[in-house]
Amino acid sequence: MSAFLNALPGAVAQGIIWGIMAIGVYITFRILDIADLTVDGTMSIGGATFVVLSTSGVNVYLSLLVAFLVGCLAGFATGIFHTVFGIPAILSGILTQLALYSIYLRITDARSNVAINYRNYNLLLTLHDIPKAILVASIFAVLLIAVLYWFFGTEIGSSIRATGCNLAMSRANGINTSFNKVFGLVLSNGIVAISGALLAQYSGAADINMGKGAIVIGLAAVIIGEVIFGKVFRNFALTLVALVLGGIIYYVVITLVLQLGLNANDLKMFTAIVVAIFLGVPYWRAKAAVKMRRNKKAEAVTVGGSDNA
Repeated sequence: MSAFLNALPGAVAQGIIWGIMAIGVYITFRILDIADLTVDGTMSIGGATFVVLSTSGVNVYLSLLVAFLVGCLAGFATGIFHTVFGIPAILSGILTQLALYSIYLRITDARSNVAINYRNYNLLLTLHDIPKAILVASIFAVLLIAVLYWFFGTEIGSSIRATGCNLAMSRANGINTSFNKVFGLVLSNGIVAISGALLAQYSGAADINMGKGAIVIGLAAVIIGEVIFGKVFRNFALTLVALVLGGIIYYVVITLVLQLGLNANDLKMFTAIVVAIFLGVPYWRAKAAVKMRRNKKAEAVTVGGSDNA
């Protein structure tokens, strides 16, 4: 138990970073109703861009901005594949993710892993100072939530939400749904790239596989946040907060399970099972509600028939 408590702060720090990534996933998965697999590649490319620029002497904040822009370009590519070429969104994301593998190697000069030492560079956060990492990641999350809360209240933000809610009706009302899809994908992948840059700083390296399975972890944070806090957090800003909390809960659970003796090689399988269960919860709830309504209706008919008799 003491080992788990000692590992808890690190789990919280990682949970917040992945919670930021989950916000990016939420924009496409929930707001736009698009399954975007670009994020697996965007996570890695964001981390690689930041590390290469920072180790080359570029200011840490400028490196973070460029990482964001590179992520935006990845989302733009997926959006063009989907809207201009007519390729299904999920396949568009796979194509971009495949291309990002080669781009990663171009950025890092064919190195699959690029390290950055916190002793030699002025990083924003590192696992060697976890309290600071939690503070910095929390500040990023709060600022991001505030900006997104403002943005999705604007005209273009509302039109993006309308596009995901009802595509046909949005088109009928003169909304440029293709533009909104591209914009949403750009914004989503830019946020994911920032998360990748923060994760690279925290872990001290960018790796070509650091984003592998990122979409599953992002979905886990989204679903956990919705299932646990959905009934309470109805405001849009609070919904985004729930995603970050979902990321923290996910990593706390993972840390606990690892402490209990789960083989680290089984971690991906465990994550898939957790996501599948949480994805199934709303479906099971709906089925239970329908069954309950049917039973009440049947009871009412039975009682009514008895009274008439």
